[in-house]
Amino acid sequence: MTATLPFDETKLDKLAQLSVQTGLALEQGQDLLITAPAEALPLVRRIAVHAYQAGAGVVTPLLSDPEITLARYAHGSASSFDTAANWLYNGMAEAFDNNTARLAIVGDDPMLLSGQDPSSVSRVNKAMSKAHLPALERITQFNVNWNIVSWPGAAWAKRVFPELSTEAAQAQLADAIFSASRVVGPDPVREWRAHNDMLRNRTNWLNDHRFAALHFTGPGTDLRVGLAEQHAWMGGASTAKNGITCNPNIPTEEVFTTPHAAKVEGYVRSTKPLSHQGNLIENIEVRFEKGNIVNAKASKGEDVLISLLDTDAGARRLGEVALVPHSSPISQSGLLFYNTLFDENAACHIALGQCYSKCFTDGDTASKEDITARGGNSSMIHVDWMIGSQDINIDGISEDGSKVAVLRDGEWAFSIAGSEGPDNHPAKPHSSQNPAD
Repeated sequence: MTATLPFDETKLDKLAQLSVQTGLALEQGQDLLITAPAEALPLVRRIAVHAYQAGAGVVTPLLSDPEITLARYAHGSASSFDTAANWLYNGMAEAFDNNTARLAIVGDDPMLLSGQDPSSVSRVNKAMSKAHLPALERITQFNVNWNIVSWPGAAWAKRVFPELSTEAAQAQLADAIFSASRVVGPDPVREWRAHNDMLRNRTNWLNDHRFAALHFTGPGTDLRVGLAEQHAWMGGASTAKNGITCNPNIPTEEVFTTPHAAKVEGYVRSTKPLSHQGNLIENIEVRFEKGNIVNAKASKGEDVLISLLDTDAGARRLGEVALVPHSSPISQSGLLFYNTLFDENAACHIALGQCYSKCFTDGDTASKEDITARGGNSSMIHVDWMIGSQDINIDGISEDGSKVAVLRDGEWAFSIAGSEGPDNHPAKPHSSQNPAD
């Protein structure tokens, strides 16, 4: 007998349907690979039902378990920390080469590894990043349609709402996820269609201006981010190389593009903590010279940050820059989710590491060599961290040096229908969900 969940299962089913129909836009006969925490089986099962109803070929779930993860650190040999299941990720890459769609369900405890030896965690992460590269390349090159959605995991919920009982915390987190994912209304698919239109208006405006760089200014920040040659702004729904138009991230509030890996100058301070592999990194401050981070510090988790930057040569350079207004519903919720999928949609952000080849005007056909020559970065990692707030101003800088206001005080400075001010589509989480950030 299936246990009753402490939240609205109707909305969970809507999220499953949205993931298949809008997130993946799954095609008739297309296989689907799902990765998820074992705890998220109720959502996995609902997604499988909607996938098969949509005509899926074979749905294959791969489940993870926190106790098994921790058992490795408690009882595994030290030498095992430098190894990973290469065969698994090679198999995933082969699946993507055969047009298998990719769905990731996130919901694990973000601090699961906080009590483990940082050097051991770093070794495992490095081995995993290396092994995962063949599969990651297929995703960052957007070879197939893919999607990420969230499950309100009990341990994760307690991190977000530590003052509540586990059941109450899970119910609150579920409400926040459903709201941010736009499944609280009667027709989520239609609502997402309107949301995608609004994001497309913003990307069109940015693409029309063809800025050479963006200049971020604010407390602790004076950063010029050069943009890759022939870059393209993206956001919301995008078309993969297999021809399927999907929404990779649910939720999403961002528009994003590829920086030039060698043309980032200045300094920047994070505006939200970064939760990375079980560790919280707070108050990040870095300085760039010729695209490379030459100085980095953090008030908490600095050793984890430095280890991340030392992953490979590309880890100290940028692979993404993204714009999100401070009035984003996720920002206005007042919650720190300890999860990049949500926290990155609360603020403008940058990403260390691998770029997205789709963020070029000819991303569907450009070779790796072409992408690199135009400034696209290559790395085993892709890690987003937040640099936006209500105090951040952004100017677009044209090739002739002229400036155009893009964001002022954290909000869009240009006027396009559906692109100015707060987004009215989603309901905000109830004020009781607003512990201090």
